[in-house]
Amino acid sequence: MSLYLLPVQILLLIFLVFAVSRVVLRLKEGGLTFGAFLFWLGIWLLGGFAVIKPSFTTYIAEKIGIQRGTDVIIYLSLALLFYLVFRTNIFIENLREEITKIVREISLIDKKNKK
Repeated sequence: MSLYLLPVQILLLIFLVFAVSRVVLRLKEGGLTFGAFLFWLGIWLLGGFAVIKPSFTTYIAEKIGIQRGTDVIIYLSLALLFYLVFRTNIFIENLREEITKIVREISLIDKKNKK
């Protein structure tokens, strides 16, 4: 097996190494839970494996009835992106509700202090 990589593969691997370094850094800073760290590490490592061995995506595609490996990556990426957007919207909505409660409490306290 030859380990000759195309320039695009090298660029993608550099990006993936950078992404993994950001995930590790966020974990060390405390900005990422261990579960989220494992999730993102898994995503980036799986991406690295797909970059190094593109035939793997073709194999997976054939097993699930899709013609090209690239299509599998696009479908999975879209599903993941939609899920993450959904989670982000839920998070933002919860923050909005919490901010509303805090502002109401502060307003009531200010009103009591002015009397």
